[in-house]
Amino acid sequence: MAIAKTKQLEAWTGEFGDEYVERCNASLEAVRIRTRAWADMMGAIHGSPPASILEVGCNVGINLRAINQLYDSELFAVEPNPKARSVVLADKVLDEDHLKEASALDLPFEDNSMEMAFTCGVLIHIAGQDLLKACSEMYRVSSRYILCAEYFSRTPEEIQYRGQEGLLFKRDFGSYWIDNFDLKTIGNGFHWRRTTGIDDVTWWLFEKR
Repeated sequence: MAIAKTKQLEAWTGEFGDEYVERCNASLEAVRIRTRAWADMMGAIHGSPPASILEVGCNVGINLRAINQLYDSELFAVEPNPKARSVVLADKVLDEDHLKEASALDLPFEDNSMEMAFTCGVLIHIAGQDLLKACSEMYRVSSRYILCAEYFSRTPEEIQYRGQEGLLFKRDFGSYWIDNFDLKTIGNGFHWRRTTGIDDVTWWLFEKR
């Protein structure tokens, strides 16, 4: 499907995005660290883990590899960058039926078709004018849970990212979700780089009311 291009998607699907893919190493150690983080985040769910999980913006699939170490959930993802998708397919993290060329702004899935939808370091790269659309798409396709792990700021702010403007935006994403959608918070926390190896992200796990 054709992806509607924003300034941010133009960057992430081009050379800038390819360079990011090259910096992302899905090593055994990276997956091990991420697996520990996922065990922490998913610990807020009482009962069975989600039967189906969608990652919005999977890059080379480090999160998916980690989740697969923990659960038997059926995993899906969307990723706009061709180079990243080729890594996910080559490493057999997902097959072509479960990995789609798409962005958060237009998810190619039916309403309530995924028990959980999540982002990890993706909402921060969506401009404010497009954020509600992206979150609405995640809310639409999720039947129960939404999780996001993103950089936090009490007030919305733009940060220069690798010398580029308009590519990184911080805010209180937890409050944004709660203020705009009918959700209850069932877990939240912080992953500190010095102890987790993950880049200082705050996470929230929500359940649809």
